[in-house]
Amino acid sequence: MTAWTHWPAPAKLNLFLHITGRRADGYHELQTVFQLLDWGDDIALAPRSDGRIERVRGLTGVAPADDLVVRAALALKPYAAPECGADIAVDKRIPAGGGLGGGSSDAATVLVALNAIWHCGLSVDTLADLGLALGADVPLFVRGRSAWAEGVGEALTPIDLPERWYVVVDPQTSVPTGPLFQVPELTRDAAPTTIPRFLAGAEVSNVFEPVVAARYPTVAQALIWLGRYGRARLSGSGGCVFLDVADEAQALAIARECPEGYAAYAARGVNRSPLMTALEQFGNEKS
Repeated sequence: MTAWTHWPAPAKLNLFLHITGRRADGYHELQTVFQLLDWGDDIALAPRSDGRIERVRGLTGVAPADDLVVRAALALKPYAAPECGADIAVDKRIPAGGGLGGGSSDAATVLVALNAIWHCGLSVDTLADLGLALGADVPLFVRGRSAWAEGVGEALTPIDLPERWYVVVDPQTSVPTGPLFQVPELTRDAAPTTIPRFLAGAEVSNVFEPVVAARYPTVAQALIWLGRYGRARLSGSGGCVFLDVADEAQALAIARECPEGYAAYAARGVNRSPLMTALEQFGNEKS
């Protein structure tokens, strides 16, 4: 029987998100901080020797050919021996359309893990380039560090953030990103900031927060409810919202009070992805 290996695909939060301008190609220039979490999806992989990529379990309603985990495996296949294939099973915890990077993280985990399983030998930089073709957030998860990001989100600078616990609330509302970039009231000329200013506590915001709250009442209500406990914020383009708290006990206590119809999670912010630890453990077991 072929042995399955299990690999974490962590979620992320955007601690702020500014749009500072628009490029000639139509893409927006961003500034954000990506905080990795110790909570997310689980990717199980089993190698095949017939060269086929098969998704045996995945996101409901998404065809295998459109799934980023399958696309990631196919992007890596030219660098592997012809007989290399894989069965892929995804246990989803990160809500789709929640602004937590679930699809991108799943794709990155497949790239990193199969690079090791198939003995491709690609560098992190090459894997990140492959990931960028799949989505702007994929390089973050490939590189495995919380980071300051600019450009379209791909220009990453690792950043050491103070340890925090977070309450993440899912209002059970999927928010598509593309249309939000087209709304007229979206702020596209936020003043640029810097890493030192951010770390010193300079005022920052998420330009999508008022736009999403105005269009999605469930997200607006989640912000109001979580805001009873502190400064609630939107992650990415939504729809999940989050709050940083002092410790795990406080995070769990708030999550237990989550209103009916929503879901809440307690998660720890980490500077280094749990995927990197899994990769090291895999290498140690094979050596």
